[in-house]
This record gives sequence, C-alpha cells and structure tokens, in this order.
Amino acid sequence: MKKQNRPVVIWLFTGCVLLFIMVMVGGITRLTNSGLSMTDWHLVTDTFPPMTDEKWNEAFDEYKKFPEYQKINIHNDFTLSDYKFIYFWEWFHRFIGRIIGIVFIVPFVYFLIKKRLDRATVWKCVVLLAMGAFQGFLGWFMVKSGLIDNPDVSHYRLSLHLTFAFATFAYTLWVALDLMFSERRAAIIPLRNLARITMIVLFIQIIYGGFVAGLNAGLIHNHWPMMSDGQFMHDSVLMEYDGVKNFVEGKSGIQFVHRMMAYAVFGLVVWLFIRTRKLAVEQMQLRMSKEILAMVFIQFALGVFTLLFSVPLWLGLAHQLGAFVLLTLLTIYLHRVTK
Repeated sequence: MKKQNRPVVIWLFTGCVLLFIMVMVGGITRLTNSGLSMTDWHLVTDTFPPMTDEKWNEAFDEYKKFPEYQKINIHNDFTLSDYKFIYFWEWFHRFIGRIIGIVFIVPFVYFLIKKRLDRATVWKCVVLLAMGAFQGFLGWFMVKSGLIDNPDVSHYRLSLHLTFAFATFAYTLWVALDLMFSERRAAIIPLRNLARITMIVLFIQIIYGGFVAGLNAGLIHNHWPMMSDGQFMHDSVLMEYDGVKNFVEGKSGIQFVHRMMAYAVFGLVVWLFIRTRKLAVEQMQLRMSKEILAMVFIQFALGVFTLLFSVPLWLGLAHQLGAFVLLTLLTIYLHRVTK
C-alpha cells in the first residue's frame, strides 16, 4: 500500500466498521419490534431522544395514533417504560446513521481539499456518498410503510433496505482494497467468474433473508431438514397464493426458497474452495477460500439453529451478522482474484 493512501484506507475501513455496527443495531431494532417507535423523521431535531417527561409523553401520545399501538400494543398493557425501550433502539439506529454521514462527508471534503484522492477514487467516493444518502431514504421509505394501515413494514422495503446496506458495505470495502492493493495483475478468470456467481447467489439469499424477517417466516416450519410433517417441501408452499406469488409473498414459499438458497451458497463455496486449491497463484487466495469455507459452515449452522429455536433474538442477530462476515470474506477473495 502506498504511504499516501494509508489515511484514506483507514477512513474507509472506519466506515466499514460503522456500517457493520449499523446493520447489527438494525437487526436488534427489527428483532425487538422497535422500528416503528419513531413516527416522524427530522434531520436535526431527532438527533437526541426526549430529555423531559413532558417530551416523552408527547412522543408516546404521537405513537398511540399509529397502527402498531392501536392494533397490537394497546392490548398488551404497553407502558411508557416499554415505549422508551423500543424508542431507544430506533433512535440509536438513526443516530449511528447520522454518525456515518459525518464520518464519510467530513474526511472526504478534507481529502479533496488536500488532494489526497486521485480522480478515480473521487468518483468512487461520490458513489459511496450517494449510496449512503439513498440508504437513509430507504430507511424512512421502509418505516413509512408500517405507519398507514398495516402495523408491519413492507417485507419488500425491509429487504431492499437491508440488502442495500450490505451492498454499500461491500462497495466501501472494495474501494479500500483498491487503494491497499494498488498493483494490477491478470485476473484468474475461472476463480473470478465462480466468485462472481457465488456473490450473486449470496445477495439473492440476503434478499430472501430480508423477506423472511419482514414476514416473520422463520416462526413457522421449525424443523430441519424437513419443513414439517416429514415433508421436504411442505404442501403450504404452493397453497398460500397463485403461482410465483407463493415465493415472494407466501411465508412458507419464502422460507422454502431461503432454505434452498442456503444449500446453493454452501455448494458454491465448497466448489470455490476446491477450484482455488487447483488454480490459486498466491497463498492469500487459498487462505481466503479456507476462511470462506469455514464461515459458510458456521453460517449454515446458525441458520438451522435459528429456525429450530424459532428465532430467538441472539441467534437471529448472529445469523444476520454471519451473513455480513461471509460477504466480507467473499468480497476480499473476489478482489484478490480479479485485480
């Protein structure tokens, strides 16, 4: 790595760490049903939570006007103390988003003024800033869907918000790796192509993970390897809707696809490891393939146990973060066989 690139790489890796924390807190927010606790969005005035009892009561009264309270929590002896708990996680999630914005924008302007970025990196960073801004919009777009009639957010919007966070992280990491490994060599075409296919399938799996989360589809068919009643593909998979809709809106259908994609990711990673042993030209590539293989075993096991135990908070969170780690390792591997 060139010496002049070191501060920029540190900045980008800091952004990666913050994005990881953001996804972790977002997972807790979702699993604790906290995402609809803040019913409005203001860039400045929501920076800190209510500071007085009066302000807390005002926020709670506003929350009572919306479907989640009126259709669900009004029947659960939901108190101000309960509200403060869910408010904290949604506020913290948004607060980290603001921190990420500052961490990306301020150093970018500084590096721009000091001419520490070449033209290509400047444009990559502009893309990153645009992705960050769009991610913020997607967050509010998702929350808004749960404030109208349905006390749950749209699973499509939740999955889009989640998947775009993963994509933003992967691209940030890729830009940092470009600066770390500035030398260019011929790509190892077979490994690059296989890694790209694995990456695409992993992102489809992440999309379906968002669908499962958005529809609480992990709370049914809590058996493995069969879905239930001794059936590998349960009858309900094709009975909820007509045709393809079963696999994008039906809980059973979505869970079935998520299961099948898990097998696909697992198989592709095993094949990637085998091919890397034959074709790798440096030790780092072989080591990365071993780490990816180990991580896919861990992630598969986390998925199975999350399902068997009906998605307890800690397992659901661990499974989501496992996907994040797997994506990280695969992104680094893809970079090393591409450039």
